[in-house]
Amino acid sequence: MRVTRPMLALTGAVAALALAGCGSGGDGEDQAPPTATGSLEHLAAEAKCEPNMQTDADTIRQALCGKGKEKYVLATFATDRGQREWLNTAKDYGGYYLVGRKWVAVGEERTVTALQGTLGGTMEEGSEHMNPGGSHNQGGHHG
Repeated sequence: MRVTRPMLALTGAVAALALAGCGSGGDGEDQAPPTATGSLEHLAAEAKCEPNMQTDADTIRQALCGKGKEKYVLATFATDRGQREWLNTAKDYGGYYLVGRKWVAVGEERTVTALQGTLGGTMEEGSEHMNPGGSHNQGGHHG
């Protein structure tokens, strides 16, 4: 394969973005930790949860976790594709999803937001028609 100037320019631009990051360049406050990885048990331990195992299959492992009245589902997946397919289906039912590499935590907004401070990950929101008061609705708010 021959390297051309456009390829070098593209590679340089990608490298510059990676080095600069996409953040605001702030002082480091309010940044989520690096996204956790590992088994369901490892993630649960990080979140200080004793998992109540609901599904233990080759493709997905799923447990209930919680502190007091706040409960959430923690699931790990064998593949990235399996995770994405599960998320695409689950999000039709609304809810809030904290998504990491081959894992998902699902629960109320405040619960998964708090988990993000421990596990990292990216917040995703389910379907607006099943998420009354969610950010997709005019009167909704994140509080």
